[in-house]
Amino acid sequence: MGNKAAFNIAIVGATGAVGQKIIQLLEKRNLPINQLRLLSSKRSAGKRLFFNNQEITVEEATPESFADVDIALFSAGGSVSKKLAPEAVKHGTVVIDNTSAFRLDENVPLVVPEVNEEDLQSHNGIIANPNCSTIQMVAALKPIQEAFGLTRVIVSTYQAVSGAGNEACSELEEQTKQYMNGEELTSELLPVKGDSKHLPIAFNALPQIDVFQDNGYTFEEMKMINESKKILHDEKLQVAATCVRLPLFTSHAESVYAEVGQNNLQVADIWKVLDGADGVTLEDDPETQTYPTPLSATDKEDVFAGRVRKDLDNDNGFHFWVVSDNLIKGAALNTIQIAERLIHHKWL
Repeated sequence: MGNKAAFNIAIVGATGAVGQKIIQLLEKRNLPINQLRLLSSKRSAGKRLFFNNQEITVEEATPESFADVDIALFSAGGSVSKKLAPEAVKHGTVVIDNTSAFRLDENVPLVVPEVNEEDLQSHNGIIANPNCSTIQMVAALKPIQEAFGLTRVIVSTYQAVSGAGNEACSELEEQTKQYMNGEELTSELLPVKGDSKHLPIAFNALPQIDVFQDNGYTFEEMKMINESKKILHDEKLQVAATCVRLPLFTSHAESVYAEVGQNNLQVADIWKVLDGADGVTLEDDPETQTYPTPLSATDKEDVFAGRVRKDLDNDNGFHFWVVSDNLIKGAALNTIQIAERLIHHKWL
């Protein structure tokens, strides 16, 4: 399979926010595609989408959908992945999964190509794409870890509603109109769609993303904690996270505190490694108010870092700000980059 000139690709969840972004990015990139198969739930089957000016009818995803498919890009929810990914593997398909279904499975690589590409070699047919908020943080942490060592990370996130899907974006729009018109805000989705209680996101901040765990952290926070340790290959790394949903449409922002293993470092030392990191753009000049924002990062492929400061009390501590488009590098682009690296290295 690794020597093919072009590949049969399937997108599972093609009509969703991430699926549509994958289609857009595939049009721009050089992944050698022979045939593109668009798959979805029964409800969305029959829709017509365009890829490179060619109309493709969306089909219902079934175990038989993966016959002759080389690579399947899954972004249709964890339950769909758990059901269909193993079926795809039976057909010889390599699955790149954008849900939490397999991320912490010790037999499944969890990969950000700029950070731990080498882990792709050990796949058994399924590769996990990390959580969006994890991806951008480890992209910035990896060069720091490599250069100076890393002992502790504390992160607070400011996450866009598109991370909860297209419906959440529509709800934010509707609530904004209601607020401006002095009407009562109707909430049916956030913080968690399946919960009995919902809260407005417009002009608000919700310190809950996903369901609460027994330890008081949310599932989103535990994803960041556990995934970061796995991707950075350091189970002893101390990680704590607080994840907050803000009324932004696109791009997650994060305030990161990192303690390094080397003494007497200065801000310029952190700047240097961030500025040279693959997939990271440094935007940091307080004098000209230069720093990343969710709006400035929207529709861009890189992870943006700025506001680097040395902690005033801990010589080994540094604070910085990380922003990235959660639908691009945080999901669709990272998925495609994994496929590109598999093909490049003939690791399929």
